[in-house]
Formats: sequence, structure tokens, C-alpha cells
Amino acid sequence: MALFEYFPNYIWNLSVSIAIQSGAEMGEIIDMCQPIKDAAANGADAGTPQFMAEWAKMAEKLDGLAQEDLDKGRKFSAGDKLRRAALYYITAERMQGHGHPGREETFAKGLNAFNKYVEFSGEDCQRVEIPYQGKVIPAYYTRAEGVEGEAPCVIFTNGLDSCKELLFWTYLPHELARRGISTLCIDQPGTGEAIRLQELYGTPFSEQWATPIYEWLAARDDVDAERIGISGISLGGHFVGRAAAFEPRFASAAVWGANHNWAEVQQGRLKSEGENPVPHYWKHVMWVFGAADMDDFFEKIEGTNLNGVMEKVTMPFLVTHGAKDRQISIDYAHQAYDQLVNSPKRELKIFTEREGGVEHVGADNMNFGRHYIADWFAETLGGHTA
Repeated sequence: MALFEYFPNYIWNLSVSIAIQSGAEMGEIIDMCQPIKDAAANGADAGTPQFMAEWAKMAEKLDGLAQEDLDKGRKFSAGDKLRRAALYYITAERMQGHGHPGREETFAKGLNAFNKYVEFSGEDCQRVEIPYQGKVIPAYYTRAEGVEGEAPCVIFTNGLDSCKELLFWTYLPHELARRGISTLCIDQPGTGEAIRLQELYGTPFSEQWATPIYEWLAARDDVDAERIGISGISLGGHFVGRAAAFEPRFASAAVWGANHNWAEVQQGRLKSEGENPVPHYWKHVMWVFGAADMDDFFEKIEGTNLNGVMEKVTMPFLVTHGAKDRQISIDYAHQAYDQLVNSPKRELKIFTEREGGVEHVGADNMNFGRHYIADWFAETLGGHTA
């Protein structure tokens, strides 16, 4: 298994592969990527305005075609076109540097298309907002299928550069739902709407927001407070580790990519060790953590290190990782697992070429990760696997 490597740089290929895993149409991918193939040769950062222009153009076309469907009352067809329009807008925006012209407008169009897609398609996806520090954490709630009354629920967190829409399109919420488990895909501080529209910046200390979200869920009459789990993708591997260690009321945890010592990874990236997830990388991370400069950034992320933290976890914990992750070394997965000495049920799953999902967070094939994690939560939160 490997990424769909259309371009001569990893970052652009990663975005395209994530889009494919999220439900893009291959013909549309080719139409968007062909005109910008030469631009990619100039490096990951240089051609991103052209990237946004081509992907947003396809999204605009799909938006128009969806309107033609709506004029005929064909909401299902319109919804599917709007799903892809939202995906292309969001992918285009994600590739831009902070403050890039047109970025805010493109993000707004992506949210609008996503909301209309959910409305017309009938997706099990309800927008909710969790009060936090005088603002809100936006989220999508997917209800468990076939469960009357209280159901288990999993909080699903972003990494450094994802958003709740991309979390929904991992299709983990869909797999959890059919196993009798609800999901809350969140834009935690530093991600998605939380940073773009609420100006809530990232923090290593994820328990600060994980506990209020746990309590908000626990107060719902359709959630079993004794069966709330937490999962995260990429840098979410750090956030989940901290949350599980310092909020013992979580019943189970799983990470889609270990991120045991992200502070150390940043020191490596200064030396060009490993691949970056997004263009304009240092500008992006300083924005996420609200840092004034590089010194301030490194001071703010000192706490993104789970050494001495994982020993505090006292619930079932699953660590998954791709065998050929080019961003985060597989060594961190072993460190995380080895330190889970007080977990009553710990498991390490390395995805290999035998099944796929070998790249960072399974960007080459998310199918295996979403099923493995969904089964884990079914078995540890009281869902079902058949």
C-alpha cells in the first residue's frame, strides 16, 4: 500500500490521498490536479494558490450542478454533489498559509456546502455547540443506530490540521453508529472552526477542553455517562493520551497514530527530519498555538510529551500506527504502549503492507483503521461487532 503519489512532493500527495479516502471522485481529482502538476515541482509551499484555485473551481462547478438538481427536486443527487464540493473547498483551504487571500471565503463556502449536503442527504450528523471559555466548541453528533435511550459515545478529536468535517469523512462515525455507539466529532481549540471563527488556540493540555466536553455529553439523556470513550487522529494521539490520563471518567481510549512526543518531533523537523503534514508549516503551527514567534511556539508546546503521562491511564487503551508513517516514527507507538502499565487492557496494532494503512493515519487506506478502532470501542464500551 502507498499514497497516490501524483505530485513530486509528499505534502501535496498527502492532501490528495486524504481527499480520496474522504470520498472524492477520481475523475475530479485528475481534472483538478492535472493543471497544477508543474506548480508542484516548485516545492510544497510555492504553488498552493494555484492548488486552491483549481480545487475551488471544481467545488464551484459542483455547487452549480447541485442547484440544477434542486431545481428539479432531486435532493439526494444535490446532496452528493455538495458533499464533494465541501470536501474540495475544505482541502483547498487546508493547503493555504495563515492569512492567505481567499482562505476565509473558501472555508465559509466549505461549511455552507457541508451543511446543505447533510440536510439534503439525510446523513446522521447533527451540528452541536459545547460552551467553552465564554465561546463554543463546534461539533457533529452522530447517533448510534438501533439503540433506545442511552448509548455509548466516542469523542473524536482532530490532529494538528484536520477539521470535524474530515473526521466525519473518515467514516469512523458511520462504523461506530452501526455498532451501537454514537460519535461526537469536534473542532477542539486550535482546529477547524474553533480557531478560524472562535479564536480558540491549541494547547498541549487537552484535559482543559476534554473534561467540559465529557461533562456536556454525560448530561445528555441519550448518552450513557459510564460508557464515554475518546479517540483522536494524528496529533490527536497526544490529546487523547493526556485526556485519558487526567480525566479518569473516560471508559476507553484509542489513537489513530501515536504521537507520544510531538515536542521532540518538532526539534527533528527543524533539521528536516520526517515529512510535514501541511504547506507553510512553521507559519501554520505558530498560528495553531497562538505563538508570536518560534521561541514562543517551542515554549508553548513543551507539554506535548507523554513521558510520565501514559502511566496515569487506568482505562482500556488502543495504540494504532502505520508501519511506514513518514511523519511520526513508529518508535513513538512502542513508547506509548510500553508506558501504559496501569491500563487494564492495552493493545498495540501496527498496520503493515499485508492489510494497508501503513502511511500516516492510514492516508493510503483508512478502511482498516476505522474498522479496527470501531471494533475496539464496540468491545470496550458495550457495542456489538456483528
